[in-house]
Amino acid sequence: MICFQNVALYLFTTFFISNTVTSISINEDQSYWRTNGHDSLMEALNTKTVVGVAKNVILFIADGMGMTTMTSSRIYGKTEKGFLAWEKLDNIGVLKVYSANKLVPDSCSTATALFCGVKANHKTSGVDASVDVDDCEASLKPESNLKSIIDWGQEAGKSTGFVTTTRVTHATPSALYAHTPNRNWECESRIPASSAKCKDIARQLVEDSPGKNIQVIMGGGRQCLQSSVQDTIADPIDTWSCYSKDGRDLIGKWIDHKQSQNYSYQVLNNNEELNNLDLSKEYTLGIFANGHLKYDYERDKGPRGMPSLSNMTEKAIQLLRKNQNGFILMVEGGMIDQAHHRGHARKALGEVIGLSDAVEKALELTDPMETLIILTSDHSHSMLLTGYPNRTQGVLSFTKSEMDDLPFTSLVYGTGGPNNYQFMVDNGTITRENPSKNNTADWEYSQQALVYTDEVTHSGADVLVFARGPMAHLINSVHEQTYIAYVIAYASKIGPYAQNAAAEINLYSNMYMLTALLYMLLN
Repeated sequence: MICFQNVALYLFTTFFISNTVTSISINEDQSYWRTNGHDSLMEALNTKTVVGVAKNVILFIADGMGMTTMTSSRIYGKTEKGFLAWEKLDNIGVLKVYSANKLVPDSCSTATALFCGVKANHKTSGVDASVDVDDCEASLKPESNLKSIIDWGQEAGKSTGFVTTTRVTHATPSALYAHTPNRNWECESRIPASSAKCKDIARQLVEDSPGKNIQVIMGGGRQCLQSSVQDTIADPIDTWSCYSKDGRDLIGKWIDHKQSQNYSYQVLNNNEELNNLDLSKEYTLGIFANGHLKYDYERDKGPRGMPSLSNMTEKAIQLLRKNQNGFILMVEGGMIDQAHHRGHARKALGEVIGLSDAVEKALELTDPMETLIILTSDHSHSMLLTGYPNRTQGVLSFTKSEMDDLPFTSLVYGTGGPNNYQFMVDNGTITRENPSKNNTADWEYSQQALVYTDEVTHSGADVLVFARGPMAHLINSVHEQTYIAYVIAYASKIGPYAQNAAAEINLYSNMYMLTALLYMLLN
């Protein structure tokens, strides 16, 4: 009956549109949009709901990508008629991103919500709201520590991994494996003496569960894992981050653990080693930078350079899918956020395109009947797409203000650092810098901001979530950010839904089909 209705509706719409098109004198533009609307409708009518257990889950996090960033990136990289890889996924929802104590959140509290299913306080990771920032004692209480999708996956016998363009100890990935009252405690040098009992994030990754049992780890952050690493032009020290000086060699310790357990392993340092990795190895650690990886547009693409997010994602999937029980993988496009914080819009847009390439690669390598793919953002940024630029101008252009006769960039920030705050006093009058005197399409160009702050700040606006695969239809409305952890757990039969999950899912499937049939009969 359901199939019959779709066929009937298809025939009706085809007849309606074809007769409208032939009976009315229309121009080419009308024809284009009628065809586009018809094709999109047929796509929607033929969408299939995948009900069953997700063998694999890939969760993509576009750090700092709000609606404006997504729209602007689409125009920038695909044109306004195009689509980013995730924008054609079958299911879409909205997530509320506030943290336990802030309306506008940071990345570790939102990552905790996404990965652990519980909201946390600002600047804390992997702990519940009983832990305030810097409260070492509270974070050491077992009841305050949260399990993540990585814990749940390992308990179910699945392989686990994460890939990021930031440090592997940075805010977002830390919520997968660490429990800390301060996201900045990535190594020992940032932990005050009064909190010496607390273990830094890098040590938790290598020494504790679930971190030491993660089969694939790829990203930057060597300066947190090893002490006194060298600063070079090709691989600079990240002065914003922790820099270890206690003599540690956590990469060596990671190797020692794998040898003691008779696990096969490999350590990767550059493009050449990533491209030539051994897919038979059980554990892979890829640390490609002292700090964050370089932006995709500036990275060295040669053998000694840093890899793209797409390449890391491809290799991670190939390594993890050997497990017959499936895998859980988190992939973060983390440099979107970093570009926004510095007020360089084009860099952020370029990183979104790099993430789109990674999602496209994942879609190619996985079966939608057995792999749940979810893409969302942890939070937005204060960037706006404004004014009335012509479609031919693109988003990196500028238009003229009708009030002060000065051009303004189509992309602007609500808040920004000294490079973005471009107001000055000229003969007693406050005025703005004229953007037409600069190359607004330059990678280093800083878009103008309204409010002067130390850097561009986050936005508290809702973010979108897209999904494909088993149980993806559960993402269908406005949800709490914590909801994603439970969708992943329910779809893949792990964590809180590990017990009797198969029976529950079969029951749900039968109820779903019965409800659909009853609806058709009654209507």
